[in-house]
Formats: sequence, C-alpha cells, structure tokens
Amino acid sequence: MNGPEIVFHIGSFPISETVRNTWIVMLALTLFSYFGTRNLQRVPSKLQIVVEGIVGAINNLVKQNMGEKYANFAPFIGTVFLMFMISNLMGLLGFRAPTADLNTTVAMALVTFVLIHTNGIRSKGIGGWVKGFLEPLPALLPLNIIGELATPVSLSFRLFGNIAGGSIIMMLLYQVLRWLSVSVFGLPFGLFQIGIPAVLHIYFDLFAGVLQAFIFIMLTMVFVASAE
Repeated sequence: MNGPEIVFHIGSFPISETVRNTWIVMLALTLFSYFGTRNLQRVPSKLQIVVEGIVGAINNLVKQNMGEKYANFAPFIGTVFLMFMISNLMGLLGFRAPTADLNTTVAMALVTFVLIHTNGIRSKGIGGWVKGFLEPLPALLPLNIIGELATPVSLSFRLFGNIAGGSIIMMLLYQVLRWLSVSVFGLPFGLFQIGIPAVLHIYFDLFAGVLQAFIFIMLTMVFVASAE
C-alpha cells in the first residue's frame, strides 16, 4: 500500500488524497448540519428526527461518561466521532480513508492531548497540574511524563493501524481475486472481485470503522475527565 498520492496543486502547494478526502468529509458534515438545522419545526421532519437523535445520543454519552459539568464537551466529541466515522467509511465508496494516513490521526490525537492538559490546568491550577507529575512519589516523575506522552501515540497508532491494516487486507484480497479470475480460471476480467469482498468490506470498513471512531472518543472522554 503506497502513501497518499498528490491529486492536484493550489499554486505550488500540493494537495494529497488525504487532504482532498478530509475536505469532502468536512463539506458533507457542513451540508448535513446546515440542511438538518435550518428550519426546525415543532412537528419534526424525518431529517430533523435524525439530527435530534444524533445530538441527543451524543449529549447522553458525554454526560454518562464525563458527568453533567462536562456537557459542553458534547459538540467537540460529536464532531470528532462523526468526522472519524465518515472518514473510516469512505473505503466503501472507493476513496482512501483519511484516517489511513498517520498525519490525520496524529493531528487529532495531539488536539486531544492539549485538551487533556488544558482541562487539568484549568481544574487544578498550574501548581496542582505540575504536582500531579510527582505523585505518588517524586522519583516517578520520568515515568509519569513518559506515560502522558504515550497517550497521543497510542490514540493515533491504534486508529491508524486498524484502518490502514484493513485497507491493506482489502487491497491484497482484490489482487488475489483478480489473479484467480484471470490467471487460474482464464476469465477476461476480475470476475471474482464482484460480490466476494462485500463480507470483508462490512467488517473492515463498516464495523471496524464505526468501532474505532467510538473507541477514540471514549478514550478522549476518559482521559479528559480524569485530568481534573
């Protein structure tokens, strides 16, 4: 599996598949938010019911895992979940998932990392936040620092590894099916590529895609709430 290709340039600035596909996800979410909320009614339309269901589910998830006082984190958590879920599902449409690029997952993991420690400083003050690195014993300071630095590494590599691994397996499967069709059975094209990969697409793109987006926001909520 090669890295993301350069699809076009804006001036001298190259735009990769990852950036283009991320823009597609952002555009889809923006249009969904605009059309889903521009004309709210007491008797909701089907689209309004879907939007209210998503917002209600995310609000409840945040309150249950972080507590009522962190309810204002719901927009961030919801946005990250929807962005990652749609990004992971792009493989179903033949696009390269933005989350199969380590740059994307590292960027979002660093956002979470900053959020964790910003919340820690806001809750405990600078002194309390620094003191937290010396607990339970000052001698454990190096291990505590390494443990904190490991958070964005584990967040980013878990998501990247699962999505990129699934993409590689699917690519190899398509190549094997084409080889069987053309070289072994003498068919004029990769006939076996039709239909057979659907089951694995359901697992690697649909199930794993939604699951990994959910795991990312669950860990984010746990880390942020435990930083106080």
